[in-house]
Amino acid sequence: MRVPNANFSATARRTGILSAVAVVVLLAIYAVTLIAGLISLKSPGDPIGDPMFTILEIVIIAVMPAMVVLMSAVHAWAPPSEQPLTLVALIFMGLLAGLTCSVHFVILTLGRHPAFAGESWLPLFLSFKWPSVVYALDILGWDFFFAMSMLFAAPAFGGTRLTAFIRWLMIAGGAFSVAGLSGVATGDMQLRNIGIIGYVPLFLITSALLAVLFYRDVPE
Repeated sequence: MRVPNANFSATARRTGILSAVAVVVLLAIYAVTLIAGLISLKSPGDPIGDPMFTILEIVIIAVMPAMVVLMSAVHAWAPPSEQPLTLVALIFMGLLAGLTCSVHFVILTLGRHPAFAGESWLPLFLSFKWPSVVYALDILGWDFFFAMSMLFAAPAFGGTRLTAFIRWLMIAGGAFSVAGLSGVATGDMQLRNIGIIGYVPLFLITSALLAVLFYRDVPE
């Protein structure tokens, strides 16, 4: 299969394949852990407890570098006419990575630190129970930055059945993620969970198909 960008190098192809596989594996671990955590809840409004919560935090931090590298490969693969859009998509993915890694690293390291234990303001800053500062930042990252990354990257794909499928998956993933903002608008975090469809199962499938695409597109 002929690649759309003559500058799509062997290095970009290799890193694209490896990062896509890493995203698929890590998101699969995240999905299984998330389902187990949700099943364990006594009430839908309760936060997920340990050990599932800690596993989820670690996986989120681990997957972000792979997602940035994957989007850089998408930018390298894209036709030159679409690269202004994929560059924006890469920037939004970088914003997501910086924000979400900061949020979840703070939660892991300070959320249960003795110096913060018992402070009355703690739930308003370092908890994933609405409303809280870190929860709001997490929503900004995943329901806005991630959505924008998908929607700006989508136009680069098309022309074959595989690339058209990737395009529509990205559009759907971005749309579901944006829909998660309805949870903030209404104060109902059950609605926010709509966004999970966009950045877990749909992005997992998208990443798997990107790995297939990069595997097939061998630079000349």
